[in-house]
Amino acid sequence: MKIPLKRVRDQVIVITGATSGIGLATARQAAKRGALVVLNARAEADLQIVAGEISELGGQVAYAAGDVADSEVVHRLADTAIREFGRIDTWVNNAGVSIYGLIEEVSIADARRLFDTNYWGMVQGSLVALEHLKKAGGALINIGSELSETAIPLQGHYTASKHALKGFTEALRMELEKENAPVSVTLVEPSAIDTPYPEHAKNYMDVEPTHQPPVYAPEIVACASYGAYRRGREGVHADREGCPRSGRSHQGRVGLRGQPHQRAHARREHALRRAPRRSARARQVQGSRDEAELEHGGYVASDVGASRGRNDRSWSRVCSQILA
Repeated sequence: MKIPLKRVRDQVIVITGATSGIGLATARQAAKRGALVVLNARAEADLQIVAGEISELGGQVAYAAGDVADSEVVHRLADTAIREFGRIDTWVNNAGVSIYGLIEEVSIADARRLFDTNYWGMVQGSLVALEHLKKAGGALINIGSELSETAIPLQGHYTASKHALKGFTEALRMELEKENAPVSVTLVEPSAIDTPYPEHAKNYMDVEPTHQPPVYAPEIVACASYGAYRRGREGVHADREGCPRSGRSHQGRVGLRGQPHQRAHARREHALRRAPRRSARARQVQGSRDEAELEHGGYVASDVGASRGRNDRSWSRVCSQILA
């Protein structure tokens, strides 16, 4: 079923995890093209900075702070969009956290908290969004990962959450298609993206985690999302310096290129080399710092909007290809 979607400049777009990385790039991209944007993140101060930036450039923006793991926060976000702009046309579930460490060392409490955000937060966001999108049509976009398709060590629970998200998203799409609901459902699967994600993950290792190359600018993923809420694509890989490719879920998207598995193998080897054991005391000290980060920011960047030396050579060309 072909889902008719509005022009982006006529849309109200809700974005979670909107103060850094992919969420921030998506918010900027949407606002630049005339959409009314409604933003969410945990830290209200960071939301105020981003909202001010968008307003100064002539965009219209509203926001609601809070953790998407809390269903009341998700409902408040939707209520904000309805109160400020009257409707919701696209909902982008982007908020996420990660944990670095061996599965046997990561506490169940930490793993549950990760799933509360990465899986249940997106489930709650999707269900609340559908209450509005099914009335007049629209797009639901879930930001997954290349790890939705494969696995690497030291991020076992994160990988599991992204596998769960993929299963949920594709099952939901099938059910909506069965009832001919006017909602486009897209899973975007980025490769390694230059965001503060490693710095804000909880870390059980005795070395600081880093992205392994190739690493791409978050604007590439924003462009992939733009293609989804403009054209209603089902699945998009944003993983190279070129136009992100789309593919139907039943065709086996990894099989179309095979690249995610090749990249993941290289990252598995690198990760295992970076995983020396720590003393109990070192783990306790690191754990205290990471607990504070997870409680007071997680995926929220402290350097909102700052340039982090990413490679921006190709993303404007990518966008022009997608939006043509």
